[in-house]
Amino acid sequence: MWWEKEKKAGPVTPHVPKPRVAAPETSESEKAMTETTPKVSHLPASGSSQTVLGKSTAVRGQISGNEDLLIEGQFEGNISLPDHCLTVGEDGQVKAEIQARQAVVLGSVTGNITARERIALRRSGRVVGDLVAAAVAIEEGAYLKGGIEIVREEQQEVAGPVAAGRAFVGPPAAG
Repeated sequence: MWWEKEKKAGPVTPHVPKPRVAAPETSESEKAMTETTPKVSHLPASGSSQTVLGKSTAVRGQISGNEDLLIEGQFEGNISLPDHCLTVGEDGQVKAEIQARQAVVLGSVTGNITARERIALRRSGRVVGDLVAAAVAIEEGAYLKGGIEIVREEQQEVAGPVAAGRAFVGPPAAG
């Protein structure tokens, strides 16, 4: 009878669910395609934020802010970042009077740059204008047409940047 058929079929085994296979991890190249945050070659210090003017952006006016700024496009006007760093990227073209805590130039700047701490002119950088800062670094191959004024802390407190020594860098004067 029907109960005899069950006995003949053999012992009953409990149902064990099959383990699920996890979906394969996406590769780094696939992850990069889906990320929405832009990648920047000159990242700000951890904990700070950075604004980026992209390569296809052209802006005129005045910029002031409370975060670091990277300019890869074109800007004309005034830039005031007294407590932050301005970076002009390799493709950046800036025509401005610049005031910042630090400035790094990899592209082109026409105008004076005043930095409270440091100005760095990289190999690909080009500046036509005066540099005023506590420290100035110019890599071999960079172009500068203008003056350099090194401002010491005690000079800033007493007389301002006018009392600091002045040095001119550029092509020799024609005879």
